[in-house]
Amino acid sequence: MELDGRVTVVTGGTRGVGAGIARAFLAAGAEVVVCARRPPDAPVEVAGRAAHFVPADLRDTGAVDALFAGVVRRHGRLDTLVNNAGGTPYRLLDEAEAQRHARVVELNLLVPMTTSLAAYEHLRAARGSVVMIGSVSATRPSPGTAAYGAAKAGLENLARSMAVEWAPEVRVNTLVLGMVRTELSSLHYGDEAGVAAVGRTVPLGRLAEPDEIGDAAVFLASGRAGYVSGASLLVHGGGERPAFLDATTVNKESRDGR
Repeated sequence: MELDGRVTVVTGGTRGVGAGIARAFLAAGAEVVVCARRPPDAPVEVAGRAAHFVPADLRDTGAVDALFAGVVRRHGRLDTLVNNAGGTPYRLLDEAEAQRHARVVELNLLVPMTTSLAAYEHLRAARGSVVMIGSVSATRPSPGTAAYGAAKAGLENLARSMAVEWAPEVRVNTLVLGMVRTELSSLHYGDEAGVAAVGRTVPLGRLAEPDEIGDAAVFLASGRAGYVSGASLLVHGGGERPAFLDATTVNKESRDGR
């Protein structure tokens, strides 16, 4: 299989997008380690092969160092780090003090930098790669998640700088995600009808599935992307349909055949 003998760490890999990424790496033959503060509700597995779970608070640099030391001790190497841990609640800027927004920036920008630095020497020895999990929020206004959008913008820039500094031994790329259907989708979009309605705003007509994000991450980690570094791969179903297309009378008349 494509990643036989390779070892991958997926941060925040116990549910949602992270679990989808972990399953894709397992399906590609890799040994997978997932970490989070709490264990998964169910094993992250594919065809009888399961990811190994390690509890870790990634805001604790000591815990991060211990995580990668343990991975190399157990598996002998580290080939890929997928920086997936992150997220944010919906909160307008003036509804919380600056410290709460700063914690969002810490989780989504400083934690990936910390984990990447801790993993660097192991990745360098294996001539491996880092995959950052970015967001379309980095390049558009993000009302209610402004600190998250700002952090993701910084993450994408960080990845490009890492790609230059760490070449040629370590490749660094970013997956720029749009909306993904997970077990938490109802918190953001409502019931099934709400999820479907939101999906219709995407040119491809639906939200992504976590395993589709995983397939893109596997590609960036594989030899097929051996000359890809410092890149941002858009995985957003075509993006967001521009609002003016629904507002313009010219477009409506054209559709109606007038």
